[in-house]
Amino acid sequence: MTTSQPYTRRDITFSSGDSRCAGWLYLPTGVTSPPVVVLGHGLGATREMRLDAFAERFAQAGIAAVAFTYRHFGDSGGHPRQLLSIKRQLADWDAALAYVTSCPDVDRARVAVWGSSFGGGHAITVASRHPELRAAVAQCPFTDGLASALALGPMASLRITPVLARDLSARVRGKAPAMVPIAAPPGSPALMNAPDALPGYQALQPPGTTFRNEVAARVIPTIAGYRPGRAARKVTMPILFCVSDTDSVTPPAQTLRYAATAPLGEIKRYDAGHFDFYNGETFEALVRDQVAFLSRQLHPAPAASTP
Repeated sequence: MTTSQPYTRRDITFSSGDSRCAGWLYLPTGVTSPPVVVLGHGLGATREMRLDAFAERFAQAGIAAVAFTYRHFGDSGGHPRQLLSIKRQLADWDAALAYVTSCPDVDRARVAVWGSSFGGGHAITVASRHPELRAAVAQCPFTDGLASALALGPMASLRITPVLARDLSARVRGKAPAMVPIAAPPGSPALMNAPDALPGYQALQPPGTTFRNEVAARVIPTIAGYRPGRAARKVTMPILFCVSDTDSVTPPAQTLRYAATAPLGEIKRYDAGHFDFYNGETFEALVRDQVAFLSRQLHPAPAASTP
């Protein structure tokens, strides 16, 4: 007996700015013109770090998915490497949506966005700028840079200052960026040093791959000033906020306040940490809730069943 997959996965690239983004297109088997959701990840992460797990479940439910990696990271283009630019990442989201609206394999009138962590903040921003979208999902979203900086602690922030100064100088002189770790043990200078941050990032890496745990330090001031949660009140389509009640990276109290301002917002809360969202029982609970939400908004046809 031949066993057919409930979806196919295709490698894709699309232009963004002066370079390109690499991604995957998941298409449900046996579904003509399915709705589609665009997925983007968090700080310095690539699509290989469990975006595939969510995209597969969406495709199994009859919803096509585009999971992409931002420029300057992974196998996407862009130089210098490991440059985390909020402006460029938002442009990458716009480019991903432009790709989807030109893709003949999906229904361009039924499009949603899904973002996790820093990408969850981007999803709020993108949804506020694209009223044509049908739905949005913000998972453990970064909503307020000041709140996250306060959670990091003043001493940790001070420890990053020297490398920030070196990188700003390198930028002026046209030299290679000075890097700061994305995640590090508690007390170490990094963008995140909560006890679960470094183990959390390590748990997202597929076997046999190497994650570059660093970004150009010049992003630090822009992260602190980025408050995408403020855009929630401008999101006109249904948006699902999946919030960790014990989040050590994106404080839940501020996220819940922002989420309450979304006109068509729905909130799901989970008794699990920020990095628990990607694996195990918490992942299963999240993806069930997200599939149910997206199915209500996008009305997918069922994917072909496996014989």
